[in-house]
Amino acid sequence: MRSSESSDPFPALVLHESPTGVTAKLVDVESASLPAGEVLVRVEYSSLNYKDALAVCRGAPIVRSFPMIPGVDLAGYVTASDDPQFAIGDAVMVNGWGLGESRWGGYARFCRVPAGYLVRIPPAFTPAQAMAIGTAGYTAMLCVQALERHGILDTTADVLVTGATGGVGSVAVALLADAGHRVTAATGRLSEHGYLRELGATQVVDRWALSAPGKPLQRERWAGAIDTLGGHVLANVCAGLRYRGVVAACGMAQSLEFPASVAPFILRGVTLVGIDSVRAPVCDRTSAWFALAKRIDPEKLATWTREIPLSAVVATALEMLEGRGRGRVVVRIPDRW
Repeated sequence: MRSSESSDPFPALVLHESPTGVTAKLVDVESASLPAGEVLVRVEYSSLNYKDALAVCRGAPIVRSFPMIPGVDLAGYVTASDDPQFAIGDAVMVNGWGLGESRWGGYARFCRVPAGYLVRIPPAFTPAQAMAIGTAGYTAMLCVQALERHGILDTTADVLVTGATGGVGSVAVALLADAGHRVTAATGRLSEHGYLRELGATQVVDRWALSAPGKPLQRERWAGAIDTLGGHVLANVCAGLRYRGVVAACGMAQSLEFPASVAPFILRGVTLVGIDSVRAPVCDRTSAWFALAKRIDPEKLATWTREIPLSAVVATALEMLEGRGRGRVVVRIPDRW
């Protein structure tokens, strides 16, 4: 392996399973403990997503084995490589692929991964900015591209984004608004009205109006939608789409269930597109990140981003699960404790 790696222990957040639940400890990890992979990455930044929060605070059903280093995202520099596509010093990132679930993830100074997991960080972004976008922003871009493929965003359109103050929702609102669309932001936290308006939402509505069981067909309101919640929200979104409307579904923060009728699909030609960001092929990932580099002003990232140290992940994860977070959380990985 072409290498500039150190054999010294490095800091990490490690999850262990116990009879009383999951414990998260800040410890030093030996390099020899890292799983196999062609490329070793010196991690500079990770991020805190809803999935990470579930893993850190609850373990199941996210974490498949223990001990586990969580973190579904990472960004940093190649320090060792057995793959000719990547050289020492290359700026790279990983989103998904089971990191933090079945494979050690980004909450550590070093991570060894298969070369096929890596995407080069676009020159427009630093590693910190790439993580300010992270899996959430990359997922939002996949959703926007899905709407575009179905022609929804060819002209100015009315588009709904649910879970709008979350990581995916925040980036989706900003991307759609910057493209000139009229964005309705649905949130359970109307106190964040100003934040959503700043991102570009033209209207802010209470998500609870969409959370109860509704009629199979409702008043036609939106040409397209991006849903992060699932459950009755997704069912009501489908029922409220216009003729040949499209919804990109990428989350299940409310529920895994989909208590809906076939009426919107048969009588209005509505399309439901599932978005998977975990195992998406590299060509789709590269396309999404290329689009993000063109559409997002790096200076605007601060609008929806805050940075925390690795030592603050557990406390911040609890806030997120309690619905007290907003936007994107970037995690700074230390060189040592």
